[in-house]
Amino acid sequence: MTTATEIADHQSGFSLREWIFTTDHKKVGVLYLIGAMAAFVVAGLMAVGIRLEQMSPGESGLINYFVLDFAGAMSTGDAYNVALYFHGAAMILAFLIPGLTGFAANYLVPLMIGAPDVAFPRVNALSLWLFWGGIVLALLTFVIPDKPDIMWTGYPPYSITTTSNTALYVFTVHLIGFSSILGAVNFLTTIIYMRAPGMGWNQMNMFVWTTFAAFMIQIVFVPVLAAAVTLLLLDKYIGTGFFDAARGGDPLLYQNLFWFYSHPAVYVIFLPAVGLLFDIIATQAKNMVFNYKTAVYGGVIGILAITGEVWVHHLYIAGMPDWIRIGMMISTLLISLPVGLVLISLWGTLYKGAITYNLSMWYAVVCLFLILVGGLTGIPLAITSMTVHLSETSFVHAHFHFIMGLMATFALFAAVYHWFPKITGRSADSGMAKAAFWFKVIGTQVTFWPLFIIGVRGMPRRYWDYQMFPEFEPYHQVATFGAALIGIGVILMIVGWIYSAIRGPRVGSNPWGSRSLEWTHTDSPPGHGNFSKPIEIDEKWMPYNYR
Repeated sequence: MTTATEIADHQSGFSLREWIFTTDHKKVGVLYLIGAMAAFVVAGLMAVGIRLEQMSPGESGLINYFVLDFAGAMSTGDAYNVALYFHGAAMILAFLIPGLTGFAANYLVPLMIGAPDVAFPRVNALSLWLFWGGIVLALLTFVIPDKPDIMWTGYPPYSITTTSNTALYVFTVHLIGFSSILGAVNFLTTIIYMRAPGMGWNQMNMFVWTTFAAFMIQIVFVPVLAAAVTLLLLDKYIGTGFFDAARGGDPLLYQNLFWFYSHPAVYVIFLPAVGLLFDIIATQAKNMVFNYKTAVYGGVIGILAITGEVWVHHLYIAGMPDWIRIGMMISTLLISLPVGLVLISLWGTLYKGAITYNLSMWYAVVCLFLILVGGLTGIPLAITSMTVHLSETSFVHAHFHFIMGLMATFALFAAVYHWFPKITGRSADSGMAKAAFWFKVIGTQVTFWPLFIIGVRGMPRRYWDYQMFPEFEPYHQVATFGAALIGIGVILMIVGWIYSAIRGPRVGSNPWGSRSLEWTHTDSPPGHGNFSKPIEIDEKWMPYNYR
């Protein structure tokens, strides 16, 4: 087997044309990561602007500079709405989902199942550039005069009656959604038909299982979102009345269609993130996944079966009949059972493990805490009698960030550090990376715990000014300080990645002593076709067989 040094030297020549026209799943994965991180940085800047505007009651106008409205042509409220729109849409549709199902799935799944590439390499490249097209289109938000300010949800009637550019939002969703559908077809085919000879379903990595479930959700539910925003486009620019009550339409129809996709999208993010944590924790603990089959068939498949039955809990205060709210409360609480099975398996994998606490494991342990807090704070939001008081407050804002924004983001960062030697042949575990970790961990806690407190006390979501609640000013100031810490951590992390990719210490092809195929049967970084010779899997082989 070729050494990591020889492979790195062989691939040191950079060709822009090769990267643009590549169909190699590994390069496609890296390009997904670059695009997702670009969206993350810009969306993060919007979050900083939001926090600065909310640092004190009244109008500061700082948010206008973050949406490039230097002349102050927009009102502070409109600029705030634009920042909030871009932050929400970019973080979910352009960072988390593409980062997990674009970067991680592309780079890791073929390697984990012993495949030389994905089933349809050219379709894979097309899905990548559709995603990048969506990124570019979204960034036009800051240069067009009629900036979208319709939130990431695009709720009518405002999105229809406003003079802002609803079409930009719709076409961005179309591009990224079509990219997701192509990716789903490609990876479902790859996982089903391109596993190495002898590899059964019960021998796949947990990340492969969770990716499989996530793409099943995508292929079923993304067309629903595409239909919803297309009808929105027709209502605004053609004059149809699908969501206009005066013409016999129903605004709640859009909300139902939107959340019929968007709640399953929570698990499109949650499942791959947890799958990455499984592989990291099992590797660093040198332990078998606890209750593997229960986690897969009771947990992952259980989530897949129930995920389409819980969307109405986002609409509890939107005029739903009581019997629907009660039914959806039951189904929402019911989905905690398969989620609980997954988490018990995740925690159980640590039991009696010989744990190595490197940087990726630090992130994984923090994710366990974030899931715990996010899950427990989600229970009152599932109960109809409690969510009436908490809905549309900062409590929801903080809960969502703990369970989804922070947990999935930290899981993705953990994956980058864990598989960095595989991607580059070098280690990214540096002093700068450790400092970045602590800035982000402390910053996230300082930012979002105050929002839980003021949310319970009645602080509304999405308010740029809160002069009616002056007692909340100290909490917003603390949260803004936390956002600054997060920003410092992100800058250090990205600089550390770039430096480590160029000058980081070289490591062997399997620095973590993993049993998974991407570590045991490939070089670091892998060459063309991934494997030097065909792989055959023994019936007793498992990627977590450390005993």
